[in-house]
Amino acid sequence: MNINILVVEDDTRIQDMVCKFLRNEGWHVDACANGDDALHLIYDKTYQLIILDIMLPGTNGQALLKELRQIRDTPVLMMTALSDDDNQLRAFENQADDYVTKPFSMQILVKRAEALLRRSGALKKEIQAGKLVLFPETYGAEYDGEKIILTPKEYEILELFTRSAGKIITHETLLTRIWGYDFQGNEGIIHASVKIWRNNGFA
Repeated sequence: MNINILVVEDDTRIQDMVCKFLRNEGWHVDACANGDDALHLIYDKTYQLIILDIMLPGTNGQALLKELRQIRDTPVLMMTALSDDDNQLRAFENQADDYVTKPFSMQILVKRAEALLRRSGALKKEIQAGKLVLFPETYGAEYDGEKIILTPKEYEILELFTRSAGKIITHETLLTRIWGYDFQGNEGIIHASVKIWRNNGFA
C-alpha cells in the first residue's frame, strides 16, 4: 500500500522539515498551511495519516479534527505548541490518536507516525526485500532465515537503504535521517557504516 500523509502546519520552516523527514521514509506527503484548504483535501483524497497543528488560519485544528471524525477514522497526530492539559484533553475527546508538543525531535515524530501507521494496518510490521527481512518494532533483521545482530544505528541505516531501494541516498539525507540535524560527531563513522553494508551486499 502506498502511504499518503497530510501535514497541516502554517509555520513553513517546520512544515518543510517534517515533510522532508516523512518523504525520506518513502511516503507521499501533501502539505498545506490553512485549515480550510486542509478540509478540502480531506474530502477529496484518502490519507493514511494526518499530522495536524491546532493554531491555523481558517478552520483551527480542533474544529478540523472534529469535522474529520464525521467522515473518516484516519489516524491523526496533533503537532502543536499548545502543551496545556485543556487542549490535549480536548484533542483526545475529539478522537486524536497522538499528541506531540513543539519543539520535538524529528526522529521521534517519524517513529510516532510509524507506530500509528502500523496500528491502523497501513504499514506492514515486516519489511521484506528478497532474502532480507526487517522487523521495525524490534529493530531486528534476518537474511535468508539467519538472524543478523545489529546496533540500533546499524538497523536504521539498513532500513533506510531497504526502503530507498533504487533511489540515490544523499550524504545529507543519511546524516539527517539517522543522526539528526544536531549531529556533532565524527562523520567518518557514517562512511565506515556505509562501507560495512556495501561490503556485505546490503547497500
